[in-house]
Amino acid sequence: MTSTMGPRYYGSLLVLLILCAIRASMAHEADHKYNVGDEVKVWANKVGPYHNPQESYMYHSLPFCRPSDPEQKPRTLGDALEGNALMNIGIKLRFKDTTGMKSEICQVQLTQETASAFDFAIARQYWYQLYLDELPVWAMVGEMEQSAPPLRPDDQHSRGTHRIYTHMKFDIAYNNDRIVQVNLTSGEPRPLEVGSSLSFSYSTHWHESDVQFEDRYRRYLDYSFFEHQIHSFSILNSFMMVIFLVGLVSLILLRTLRQDYAAIFKDAEDEFDELDRDLADETGWKKIHGDVFRDPVYWPVLCTLVGVGYQLLLMMFGVLICALVGTLYVGRGAVLNLVVFFYAITSFAAGYKSGSMYAQSRGQQWKFVMMATALAFPSLLLAVTTVLNSIAHMYNAILSVHYSSLFTVVAIWFMTALPLTIVGTMLGRNWNGTPNLPCRISSIPGYLPPKKWFLEWKVMIPAGGILPFGSIFIEMYFVFSSFWNYKFYYVYGFMFLVMSMLIIVCGCVAIVATYFLLNAEDYHWHWNAFLSVASTSLYVLGYAVYFYLSKTRMHGFFQTTFYCGYVLVFCSIMFLMCGTVGYLGANTFVRRIYRDIKSD
Repeated sequence: MTSTMGPRYYGSLLVLLILCAIRASMAHEADHKYNVGDEVKVWANKVGPYHNPQESYMYHSLPFCRPSDPEQKPRTLGDALEGNALMNIGIKLRFKDTTGMKSEICQVQLTQETASAFDFAIARQYWYQLYLDELPVWAMVGEMEQSAPPLRPDDQHSRGTHRIYTHMKFDIAYNNDRIVQVNLTSGEPRPLEVGSSLSFSYSTHWHESDVQFEDRYRRYLDYSFFEHQIHSFSILNSFMMVIFLVGLVSLILLRTLRQDYAAIFKDAEDEFDELDRDLADETGWKKIHGDVFRDPVYWPVLCTLVGVGYQLLLMMFGVLICALVGTLYVGRGAVLNLVVFFYAITSFAAGYKSGSMYAQSRGQQWKFVMMATALAFPSLLLAVTTVLNSIAHMYNAILSVHYSSLFTVVAIWFMTALPLTIVGTMLGRNWNGTPNLPCRISSIPGYLPPKKWFLEWKVMIPAGGILPFGSIFIEMYFVFSSFWNYKFYYVYGFMFLVMSMLIIVCGCVAIVATYFLLNAEDYHWHWNAFLSVASTSLYVLGYAVYFYLSKTRMHGFFQTTFYCGYVLVFCSIMFLMCGTVGYLGANTFVRRIYRDIKSD
């Protein structure tokens, strides 16, 4: 038996050793550790016009050198959604290779087609992005010596000589067996002459550095921009404004409510007679106790919006907490991976919130609320993604999401988000679906007296978004600049503080607006509380238009469409989150002030 099993045993051991050897040879790519002479691969990500961040294409969409054995780096879901596709460009670097010799990549014969492609790219200021050991570097495709300025920023036929850079010089720093810094310098510009031949080459320079491996991404962080004194001062100023607003609102409400309660609960020793007590008992917000908890119009829709907004709030703070304890700017697509994960697992909270809200009103359309909660926000994303993806396919852009990635997202929603929403709705209906109203609802709706002009919804809703927007607009500049101006956003502590302030301000504004409305004997406070702070998204939209026109040099149909699509999704998220905070704050306030009122 031993002689029979021996060859199998040694054969299995040989296979295991081979696999271990292969794994060891690949270890340097996984743990970023290299031995002297190990190959360091250079990956190309994308190329596109510098002023249009989203208009990016595959690196080999331009007639650069193509490797004989093309290789694509495996992509995560976040990579696919973010528009990253890393391809090996055939440059073979060796770790600590000190020869520094110039090596040729390939020869490119300039035909009319290839020369026109390079000419078009240089005229539109194309840049490309490379990755070396997961460290990004950028360089321009070429240079333009203008004999006359272009007529407009997107002029593709500006007059002058276009030269393409044909040499890449990599300056690489290492610390022991790890790469800690990469610089790329383009040189040797050559004119674009049809019929000539271009020789593309590269060279490397290795040198030792005392930079720690954990700190190698710090050089990509723009400390002078994000940690400027103005940023810190603006956050402090907004924080003091929030503290003042909360204190002012608290004083006004406590003083006013104390007076109202004193007028309602007068003892027999008071100087007022019974008639005075009755009159005091039936004025202002107390008079509508029988209608204040009546379901508003489109109640299922409001329950759906609050449930989705509640989910987005939890998702946002989940991502922010992970960002505070980690370094999300290091990994490509890390933020989007977390967004997908937290959106899926917080679907339970969305179903629970909307299901319990609607169940407390004894409504019969709970199935509609459940499915609307599960489908509302994904339907918006699907519509925007379909339009943008169609445009990206028209331009053959790298941002066109492959159908396999879309199928993965749909599968995650179908297998995770949808079941959790259904389970959350069922549990919400059974655990928290019993009506618990402080006052009974009258059978006949009460009379709505005329209100003053400033209490009309046309005034209250637009005015309600001013203060919430004022607490976040400075941080919006930094967020927009990082997303559309090639900056790594890393100050998540500021973001966490700003979003916390936004929630406090939205709650205060909704409470004040609701109290004024109830004092005017208008019991239609539900939608007013939601929309009065959800209007913050309108000001965000206005700021996005201002930022596009004055702070960027974006142009063209492609970039404008993507900018509008992203802004639409961002404003929708702000609309749902702010409106949810406003409604929940106002609902808590209304239940609190009517809790101590004993009415027949």
